[in-house]
This record gives sequence, C-alpha cells and structure tokens, in this order.
Amino acid sequence: MSYAHSARATFAHMLGTLDHLVSRAIDTGMADDVLAEKLTEDMFPLELQFRIALNQVLLALNQVGGQTVSLEEAAYHGLAEVRDRIAAVRLLIDQLDPGDWAEAYAAVDLTLPNGVRFLMSAEEDIRDWIMPNFYFHVTMAYALLRKAGLSISKMDYLRHMERHRVPAGQ
Repeated sequence: MSYAHSARATFAHMLGTLDHLVSRAIDTGMADDVLAEKLTEDMFPLELQFRIALNQVLLALNQVGGQTVSLEEAAYHGLAEVRDRIAAVRLLIDQLDPGDWAEAYAAVDLTLPNGVRFLMSAEEDIRDWIMPNFYFHVTMAYALLRKAGLSISKMDYLRHMERHRVPAGQ
C-alpha cells in the first residue's frame, strides 16, 4: 500500500472518530462552551484541537495531495459548526485519488510559522510530521471531551475497528 493510500485511509477513519465524538457530545446535550476546555492553562483549548487536527489533513493535501485548499483559520463557535467542518474535510478526502498524490520521494519544504524549516520527502512528511500531529490533536480532543464529562471509551476512539469485530463465540 502506498503512503498516500495509507494516509487517506487513516484520515478517513480518524475523521470518522472526530465526527462520532462530536456527535456524541451534541446528542448528550453538551454545551458549546465545552470548546474552551483545556487540560492545563498553557494548552490549546478543545476548539483549537479540532481545528489543528483538520488542518493537518488540509496541510497534507496542500503539500503532497496535489490540492490547493485553505486551512481552517477562523475559530469554531459551536459543536454543530465543528461537525460541519469535519464533514467538509471528510468530503475532500473521499473525493481524492491517492494515485494523484506526489511520489513518495518528492521533496517537501515545510516552514512553520515560527521559522523552523524542514526538508523531507512526501512520504516522510506524512509519516513523520502530518500523522503524529494529526493523531496528537485527535487524541487531545478525545481527552478533553472525557475531561468535560462525555462518557466515551477507547472503542469510541477506534470506531473503524468495529468492522473487524468477531462476534462472541466465533
């Protein structure tokens, strides 16, 4: 499996997780002010955890996916808006052909807003930068929702594994 096919599948699975978590928060009546939740004072709030997770996907599409898409810059004001933004990014992923992504060895030149610069291949960009950051922010969203009282479990995080579940007794 190519790095692009693997990345697309991972994005699809974990965007599904984010959608599920937000849906659960909405269904249980969690207020939109949960988006201000933090684990510590010097940490980004839940709203920004969602936004950065989505931006990792969009950044990947810009860097190696052959797309020109705007990053999510405006703060989300409610859980319904978060869910809408997740749906929009999921649609982008669903419509893309990983065969159109950059070759694994293609150069990626990434400069962060603080001026730190990285030179790497497309495959290294996805493996070493995009995926760790993506998972980190998805995990933080999960943790912050749990901290706020949402009753979720590890299987809520790994929703995509349900299709592999073997019924009891088999």
